[in-house]
Amino acid sequence: MSISTHDKMFDQLRDKKQNYSLPREFYNDPEFFKLDMKHIFGKSWVFVGLVCDIPKPGNFFTLSIGDDPLVIVRDDNKEVHAIYNTCRHRGSKVCLEEKGHTAKLVCPYHQWTYNLDGNLLFAGNMDEGFKPADFPLKKAHIGIAGGMIFVSLAESPPPFDHFKKAVEPFLKPHGLEKAKVAHEVTIREQANWKLVIENNRECYHCNGSHPELLNTLLEFDNTDDPRATPEFKKLVAKKTRDWDAQGITHESTPHNLEYRAVRMPLAEGSVSMTIDGTQVCQKLMGDLEDPDMGSMRLLHLPNTWNHFMGDHSVIFRVMPVGPQETLVTTKWIVHEEAVEGEDYDIEKMVAVWNATNHQDRELAENNQLGINSKAYQPGPYAESAEFGVINFINWYSSDMLGKLFDPERLKAIASQ
Repeated sequence: MSISTHDKMFDQLRDKKQNYSLPREFYNDPEFFKLDMKHIFGKSWVFVGLVCDIPKPGNFFTLSIGDDPLVIVRDDNKEVHAIYNTCRHRGSKVCLEEKGHTAKLVCPYHQWTYNLDGNLLFAGNMDEGFKPADFPLKKAHIGIAGGMIFVSLAESPPPFDHFKKAVEPFLKPHGLEKAKVAHEVTIREQANWKLVIENNRECYHCNGSHPELLNTLLEFDNTDDPRATPEFKKLVAKKTRDWDAQGITHESTPHNLEYRAVRMPLAEGSVSMTIDGTQVCQKLMGDLEDPDMGSMRLLHLPNTWNHFMGDHSVIFRVMPVGPQETLVTTKWIVHEEAVEGEDYDIEKMVAVWNATNHQDRELAENNQLGINSKAYQPGPYAESAEFGVINFINWYSSDMLGKLFDPERLKAIASQ
């Protein structure tokens, strides 16, 4: 009897060597990828966008989580909804555009018409006795934390409030509700989504690959980092005093593997992630008065990391498309009243992360090509430099094991 993919993944995770990378199937096997989409992206809280993407009633954007197309829309009462973009008539996608404004959601196939909270308003030529109230668009669960929108496709989603409570004090000074998207780019990486996240979770590679980024980013995650220099610790102490005086939240959220928020200084003399470290937007975010806010780093697994600075923010969203294909979307965010060409220069704002994203794409794609080889076998992580990768792999392994766990199968094995 052949072993199922479910059981194979469970056994490999259970037997995986601690602080080593995953076996090859986790990065390129279509059946393993299906389990990732079912259990990780299908049951976790997944970052989809920002409230400032849809500032007014009727604003919407669309995306897909695996095979599930969604429309994120603000209704006439300013409520935000995550609606399955699947008509209740014969299943056609309703919204075909990536973003826009609409008064109603109208299916292009047979013109079934829904209001902005998904209730069916009109369905022509239906038989007597047909009740529109019985056929609303289906909804996904939605959670909003400090202006960041998360969606869960699970029937019973995991708790969200603990994350919301932990990170909103960090996000509040940056005023995402009073912000706008200055620029947006999506790149397609020919690499498994986990390789994209792993690459982001360490700066072991930064010295050899990211000269633009290292003009301003200090790679140390905190003063407990064994590699942290005395100069770094002195800078952290100085900025801690400044932020305490301003009432700015900066100390790391309680340790857990799913999410983390912490405020860290940029390199001495830098106030923004630009090539020269100088301020790029003269209108600061939220109600901030000091541009030197360092970088508030926010991670939420499985699919977002972010840098919030005084003058602008950089938001990242990772969406798997296939076992070796991933979409990475980057958004540069400024105050809603900032004027392009007067308050900020787009080319200067995007230079660092445009360069870094393309460098990271090449690294992830080369990583994927090597892993596809029969010569690949899991290798050891450098615990001091790759602790972020270890944390991610431990989170992934634990989460998947919990969702794959089958007590009846284990009883059967034990009885043999």
